[in-house]
Amino acid sequence: MPREKLNEKFAQVRQDATARGVEFVDLKALDLTGRLHHLSLPFERFGPQILSEGIGFDGSSYGFLKVENSDMVLIPDLATAAIDPFRERPTLTMFAEVRLVDSQRTRFAQDGRTIVAAAEQALRDLDLADRSYWAPEYEFYIFDAADFASNVNEARFSVTSPERFFQNAYHACNPHDVYDDFRDEAVQLMRDFGIPIRYHHHEVGAAGQQEIEAWFADLPTTADQAVLVKYILSNLANRHGLRVTFMPKPLYDNAGSGWHLHQFLVKDGRNIFNDPAGYAGLSRTALHYIGGILRHSPALCAFTNPSTNSYKRLVPGFEAPTVRTFGRSNRGAAIRVPSYVADPEFRRIEYRPPDFTCSPYLCMAAILMAGIDGVVHEIDPEAAGFHPEDAPSPDRQKTADFLPRSLDDALDALASDHQFLLVNGVFPEALIHRWIEIKRSEIMAINRRPHPYEFTMYFDL
Repeated sequence: MPREKLNEKFAQVRQDATARGVEFVDLKALDLTGRLHHLSLPFERFGPQILSEGIGFDGSSYGFLKVENSDMVLIPDLATAAIDPFRERPTLTMFAEVRLVDSQRTRFAQDGRTIVAAAEQALRDLDLADRSYWAPEYEFYIFDAADFASNVNEARFSVTSPERFFQNAYHACNPHDVYDDFRDEAVQLMRDFGIPIRYHHHEVGAAGQQEIEAWFADLPTTADQAVLVKYILSNLANRHGLRVTFMPKPLYDNAGSGWHLHQFLVKDGRNIFNDPAGYAGLSRTALHYIGGILRHSPALCAFTNPSTNSYKRLVPGFEAPTVRTFGRSNRGAAIRVPSYVADPEFRRIEYRPPDFTCSPYLCMAAILMAGIDGVVHEIDPEAAGFHPEDAPSPDRQKTADFLPRSLDDALDALASDHQFLLVNGVFPEALIHRWIEIKRSEIMAINRRPHPYEFTMYFDL
């Protein structure tokens, strides 16, 4: 944005904040692994110089830079300014861009917000589309209590829920749906932040599993909204004395929670995934996009399913995706083509493996880059062996391929297959190496600790 326009925007934001009695300004940013951080300053310190100078912070504490070279700055993104409903004093909250401390305050290439903007720009630079549109499904559990510990001589967890169902709780009605009023309140708060919501309901999990489905927005907007959704749900639960978790598999032998991502591309105002004559109404561009995602899905899992717990969800029998294939209405496939879409303006695919332990910026940008690779190289998913599940092939058993079974396997895949992420400089290679290093250390931390079930199996052996 030109400096003159930026100053005008700042003056308007400050004027509106003054009229609303704002006392503090809060800057929010995600660290490398997807955890939210914030910094608050008195409103009188919120002057125009902050747009050029920024607020200094220690980037190494966000997982970005080494301690000996960790000075960075946060520059507020005025377009995201909103009143924070969870602060006692009137507070204006907004996202901040992570910048370097050079004289130009250059955008930091490893910041998630920089990466999603670069991925969206790659669509335009390669003349593939003008933008991508995304609609996430937020699945999560609400517990009335959660207690856990892992010490030298103790390892335990306990979660409790007031809900009890004989069979699955999909679309359960109140009074059995205990948290419908909670979801109402959460959705209204999301709408106050400008997050479009399609609907909400109880999910399959019988001990408090919920779903809130959002509606379409472009990639950078959707990624920001995803961070806000987690912020809203976590803070609202805290306000009500509840616990919310986005863990993919918090309960043994119960439904897991995913973060399904509906998506399509638009060029010249037209959905270029739509073709009434194509398979499931999809164009060749859409099929090539599918081919790219499926080809790179093992590597994608390192970003879309970045926890050891993620792979306890990706197992057969719980409507979770396990196979690298696609098809109409198939919830076991990695990519589902929704059959209920009647409006060609919203012809789309749904990528089902992701879960919300991810950084939404890195997850969505990586998926888009895989799709871009498929379109650029015209990867035919059927020719690549990823047959539609509703178009049986005689060699189906020989061609079926599965998603990674562990985080370790996903990181191995990313280490050997990440060139597609580097196109147009979208993902810095240094970030990929750092990501693998961080995640390997998480695996090691898990592997070194006895599991409670190991005591059941082996203590008296």
